[in-house]
Amino acid sequence: MNFDDLTVVLKVAEFRNITAAATSLDMRAATASAAVKRVEQELGVELFVRSTRQLRLSAAGEKYLPQCQQALALMDEARKNIRSGTEAVAGEIRLSVSSDLGRNRVVPWIDQLMTLHPGLSLRVQITDSNVDFFRDSVDMALRYGSPNDSNIYGFKICDVPRLLCATPDYLAQHGTPVHPHDLAGHNGLFYQLQDIPFDLWTFKRSGEEVRVKMKGNRASNDGDLVRRWCIAGQGLAVKSCLDMSDDLLSGRVMNVMPDYAPPVSELWLICPTRQSITPAMRMLRDHLKQRCQDLINAMTARGIFPRSD
Repeated sequence: MNFDDLTVVLKVAEFRNITAAATSLDMRAATASAAVKRVEQELGVELFVRSTRQLRLSAAGEKYLPQCQQALALMDEARKNIRSGTEAVAGEIRLSVSSDLGRNRVVPWIDQLMTLHPGLSLRVQITDSNVDFFRDSVDMALRYGSPNDSNIYGFKICDVPRLLCATPDYLAQHGTPVHPHDLAGHNGLFYQLQDIPFDLWTFKRSGEEVRVKMKGNRASNDGDLVRRWCIAGQGLAVKSCLDMSDDLLSGRVMNVMPDYAPPVSELWLICPTRQSITPAMRMLRDHLKQRCQDLINAMTARGIFPRSD
C-alpha cells in the first residue's frame, strides 16, 4: 500500500473534505479522490460515508485510521532521523520546460539558485511536447495548463494572463484592431502541435466570448520561434505574458485589444509521484512563484494589463 495514499486519506479524515485536503497537500482534488479510492479498494471496505455535502468516517474508518496514523508518524520520525544534519539543498534538478519560458526565463532563474546552492546540478529538457516522465528521464515538468491526470502530483505556480501581441511597427502598417472581428485582415502567427495549428482564437470580455478563425503564413511547434516572429513584426500572436514579459516591458511588443483577453492559463510544476517532491523541488517551486509574481506585478504597474473593474 502506498504511504502517500495513506497520507491523503488521513488529510481527508482531518478536513472531512477532499478538496480542502488536496489543497493542504498541494495536489488536485481528483488526485486526492483517486488516492482514497485506491486505499479503499486495497482494504476492501469504505473508510468514509459520502453525502452530497460532506464526508464522515465509516465504522471501518474509525477503527483503521488511528492505527494508520500511528504507523505514518513512526515512518515520518524515521525519515527525519535520516535527514537530520543534511539541511543544505543539493541534488540534481531534472526538469522539462517549454521552449520560450525555459530559455528566456526559467533557466536563468535556476542559474541563480545554483549560485546560492552549489550542491545543485541541472539537467534540462527544452520542449513544447507533452512530457513522459519515464521515457524522458525527468523528475518534474513546468507546464501551462492544469494537469488532467489524477495520478500526477504538482504545485500551481500562478495564473498566467495570455495576450494578443504585436509590434508597434506592425500595428502602424496594418492598423490596430479594437474588436476580434477586426482581425480578419491581419496575419496570425500560430503555435502548432502534431502539425495542427492553433488558429482558432478565443477572446472574452465581461462574459462575452468571441471566437475568430485566423489566417496566417507562419506556424511552428516551437513557441520561442513564434515569439521571435512576433517581435520581428511578422504578425499577431496569442502568447503567455510570462513568455513575452521582456518584450512587453521594453516596448518591443504591445498588448493589442486589451479589453478582449484570451482565456487565462495556469502554470504548474508537476511530477509523477510524491517521492519526486524533494527539498530541491520545493525550493524551485517557491523561487518560481516569487519570480513569476514579480514579473506580473511589474507588468501590472506598467499598465500592460487593463485595470479590473
